[in-house]
Amino acid sequence: MLRASAAAEAAGIPTASLVCDGFLGQGRSTAAGIGMPNIPLAQVTGHVDVQTTDELVSNIVGVTVPAVIKALTEDPPPVASPTEPKPTDVVFQGTFDEVNQYFYENGWTDGLPIVPPTLERVQAFLKFTDLPQDTVLGQAQPDNRIATVWNAAVNGVMAGCKPEYMPVMVAAIQAMCDEEYGVEHSGNTPGAETLLILNGPIAQELGFNAEQGVLRDGIMANTALGRWWRLCLKNIAGFRHQQTDKATFGGTWKVAMAENEDVLQEIGWPPMAAEFGYKLGENAISIARFTGGDVVTSVFGDKAESILPYLADALARISAWQLVFTVGMSTGTYRPLLIISPILARTIAKSGWSKDQVKDYLFEHARIPAQKFEKYMGEYTNLIPGRRTLYDMAQKGEAPPVFGVSDDPERLVPIVCEAKDFLIAVSGDPGRTNAYVMSHNGQLGYTVGAGIKTPQNWPALLDDLD
Repeated sequence: MLRASAAAEAAGIPTASLVCDGFLGQGRSTAAGIGMPNIPLAQVTGHVDVQTTDELVSNIVGVTVPAVIKALTEDPPPVASPTEPKPTDVVFQGTFDEVNQYFYENGWTDGLPIVPPTLERVQAFLKFTDLPQDTVLGQAQPDNRIATVWNAAVNGVMAGCKPEYMPVMVAAIQAMCDEEYGVEHSGNTPGAETLLILNGPIAQELGFNAEQGVLRDGIMANTALGRWWRLCLKNIAGFRHQQTDKATFGGTWKVAMAENEDVLQEIGWPPMAAEFGYKLGENAISIARFTGGDVVTSVFGDKAESILPYLADALARISAWQLVFTVGMSTGTYRPLLIISPILARTIAKSGWSKDQVKDYLFEHARIPAQKFEKYMGEYTNLIPGRRTLYDMAQKGEAPPVFGVSDDPERLVPIVCEAKDFLIAVSGDPGRTNAYVMSHNGQLGYTVGAGIKTPQNWPALLDDLD
């Protein structure tokens, strides 16, 4: 909304942006990020979803309307733009504890101690890329900051990454700045977190875990890269706790995950990165923002036909309000993730099933009653107002035909628009028959990928590490 207001203001048209009082801080921070720190905001008192009509009218007439009139008839007071240090400036000198306290007070850390990003440490990271330190990797909202090789390295030092992770970090920042991913939604209400998934030989070269405990902290590469991502969201994109980051509950950042390339090679399945045009054996990273997840334990069966019903049930079970990204809010952007352990992948593949065939099965069987789908759209929530039916939307071309084959409220409808919308990765304990499902944040963190480019002297750099 503020971006639309900014465009109008730039065209000489006065605006008043209506903002609930719980989001005023975020509104001011976002306004500063788009270069208009004094853009007028009109407060909407309380949360409109839980107010009676009389309460809503009273608050709008008494608070919001006067603010709108003032915004449209008076010039806003000037706001001074903050000055920032140059990339190579030394901003503080002191002991380890003093540096950490200074960084914490300035909102540059995640609340845990960081490694002080000295010039010497940052330069060590730059040796692992052929790109100049001032190379622009993209522009990250909401602060509209320019993401560069330099600030990626600075946050890498702070997170405890090793310098050799630099090629992965560069690719991840490029993915972060991809417009389809939508980094500007990283601080939205559901508090979703991004999962980074690595493919290619670089995962093994750098010591990323793709086996037991793959989603748990404890392995340096997975853990540090996940933490680095959160620091980049804070220090590059501009998401600050209780300011632009407005997650209702939130969660801890996710450790990065690597797929088990050896198993993929063995069973002939394409990697996760194939969703974005990368082949097995190519170095690439995928990112997506997920709202939650649940483990699928003790999967039983010696063939695909026995295993897949349980996995389909799990996917249907974990998808709830997120279904508005399937139909309604941004149709066709819901991409839930299924992570299956190597032993399950081998069993399914041994039955002659390809990954695409698994997706086709999930599309046909991960289904819920239409009336339950519709409750998430406009009864339990107000995400799609008007209590609209899937049948009606399909008849009007607002939903794929599969959602309107009949008007029976008990008919089963899919949780995604197409079979290809399911994401499948192979990782985890090779000796356990478990899986994990993650619900996706749709357009508010759409799945994108980027290739990982290593420097020309990569083999020599790795040999020097030994």
